[in-house]
This record gives sequence, structure tokens and C-alpha cells, in this order.
Amino acid sequence: AYFSLIQRSIHFMFILTLTFSLFARGKKTPRDKIQFYDLIFIGISIILCYYILTNYKELVWRAGAANPMDVFLGVVLVLLTLEATRRAVGLPLMLVAAFFLLYALVFGPYMPGRFSHGTFSIKRVAYYLYLTDAGIFGTPLGVSASFVYLFILFGAILNKTGAGKFFIDFATALTGYTRGGPAKAAVVSSGMMGTVSGSSTANTVTTGSFTIPLMKSIGYSSVFAGAVEPVASTGGQIMPPIMGAAAFIMAEFLGVPYIEIAKAAIFPALFYYFALFMAVDLKAAKIGLRGLSREQLPNLLKTLKTGWILLAPIFALIYLLIQGYSPQKSVVLSIVVLIIVSMFSKKTRLTPKKFLEAITEAGVSATTVAVACAAAGI
Repeated sequence: AYFSLIQRSIHFMFILTLTFSLFARGKKTPRDKIQFYDLIFIGISIILCYYILTNYKELVWRAGAANPMDVFLGVVLVLLTLEATRRAVGLPLMLVAAFFLLYALVFGPYMPGRFSHGTFSIKRVAYYLYLTDAGIFGTPLGVSASFVYLFILFGAILNKTGAGKFFIDFATALTGYTRGGPAKAAVVSSGMMGTVSGSSTANTVTTGSFTIPLMKSIGYSSVFAGAVEPVASTGGQIMPPIMGAAAFIMAEFLGVPYIEIAKAAIFPALFYYFALFMAVDLKAAKIGLRGLSREQLPNLLKTLKTGWILLAPIFALIYLLIQGYSPQKSVVLSIVVLIIVSMFSKKTRLTPKKFLEAITEAGVSATTVAVACAAAGI
């Protein structure tokens, strides 16, 4: 239990450092430099982790017996986590976490029926959230530390090789000539991108920059075009083989292999995208939209010829998961396959600059996920 606590505390220390470095306190706060108070928050984050690392043997011996320092640092960690959640994820999730915190501390006895309980002391709550592997450093954050970053990194590297453009060109060539073609291309390309990216935000940015202007150009309203892309990209959370962090958390809680969760998600994900595909088709029929001309479309055979090699890492990942390899080993080996196959063409080749950009982008995406996981621990 304490090994996992050490692993997760180190992970969260880096996550808090990134959060207070990358996400400003408010809209009016300058984003081009780190504020002094953010440096203080980063320093406190390091102290919180250092306390666990240097006292873990003592913590094992007196498990459950909190001293004043445990309680004080626990309260500080909760406050930092709430602030990090507000910055990186948004106010709604922070309020949800705060609600459950107050539910434990204040108004539990006043809730009806089975929701009622005797209040817990600040001492007990602070210790539980800080120094056990069932609070902030619980299973959700453990999943973030063990799985999520590697899978986000795989998607980021794949995107740097040109996979995003390949998915968009393939989807546009396949559906662009039909009525409402660009919207259908957005659905198909987002579904394909969702197979390698569990991040709906990254999916939207990658495909939306191309598909949204294209949808508007044939007559879809800005509102509709702006709605189709994020809805399609959100489906990436449930599209195997790489799904959102929730899928890994489900696997951990249920005690089943991740591949079983992925298998169970195949048909719901396909039905999700089929429903969205039909929605944009019916909308196009209703307002009389046509597709793009053949001259405006990418050549399907040429697109497949230049981009099919980028599918190899995805199939490698699926194969390794089916063969029973751990998710971590599967994705690391798939990254190796990706780096190798990217060398076959100048267009897909990974340069050191692209590789560093992928690591950076993955780090930013993983930060948001990890902070949300920590809030879920509350």
C-alpha cells in the first residue's frame, strides 16, 4: 500500500508542478511567466511529497494514528488539489469535490435516509485523503500514474507522424462527396482519431481545425459545425483500443484486464458514431446540402498508399493486448513499432523536435487527466 502511495505522491507532485506552471489563476493573469504565488504552491507540493518519502517507515508503523503535522499537510494538500482542479479542469468539478468534502465534514447528519452519517473529524478526513491509498492518492490517480500518460504519449507521437492528417484525408475521400460530406468526414475522422487518443480535447483540436471550416463552407451553420466536432471527438473516450482514463479506472475497480473493457465498448462506440453519422446526414437532407465535388477531395488510393503504414502501430497495440500483455508493455512496444515504421517515409519521419513536442503535448494533456483523477479521490 505504501509503495503505491510513494509512486502516486511523486506522480502528483510533478502534476501539481505542471498545473501551477501551465494554468493561470484567472483569465486576467499573465500567462507568459509563472507568478510568485505559483512558485510557493509548487514548493509546497514538493514538501508534501518529500514528507511521505522521508517518513514512510514511520507512517507504516503508526498507520491510522495521525499527528498534527499529518493533519496540517493533509488540509494543505486538499486545498491545493481543489485549486489545481479549478485551474486545469474547471470550476464544476472543483465544486463537486468540495461538495463531497463538506458532506463528510458538515452536513452528513442532516441528509435523508441512507445518505445520512455521523460527521467525520477534520483530523480523520485529512489523514485519510493524504496518507492512505484510498483518498487523493487512490485508484484513479494510480491509474493516471501507471497507464494514462503512456497511452496519451502514444497518441501524441502518432499524431506527429501525420496520422491526424491521414485520418482526415481518408475520411474526407470516403464521405466528402455525399450530402453533408464534410460533417460526415468530421464524424469518421474523429472516430478514427479516437482509436488512438483518449483525449476529446486533443481530438477536437486535431480534426476540428480542418473539418469545422469545411462544414461551414457547404452551408452548415457555425453553431451546428461547432457542435458536431466536439460531440464526435468526445466519442473517442469510448472508442477502443485507446479509451479515456475512465476505462482504465473501470478495469482497476472491477479487477478485469483492460482488453475486456475495450471489447465491451466496441458496439456502444460504433452505435454512438452511427447515430451521429445519421444525425448529420438527416440535417443535410433537411436543409438541402450537397457534398464536395470530386476535384475538392483527396485521392483515396493515394491517401492509403502514403498513410497505411501508420495503422501498423495501432494493430500492434490491439494484438499485444489480445495476447495478454499488460497495457503498459503493450503501449511501450507499440511506441517502438511506431518510431520504426515512421522512418520508412520522409513525410512520417519523427525528428527529435517532433518527438519532444509530442512529449510536451502529452504532458499537458496528462496533467488535466491526473488532476481530475485526484479530485475524484476526494
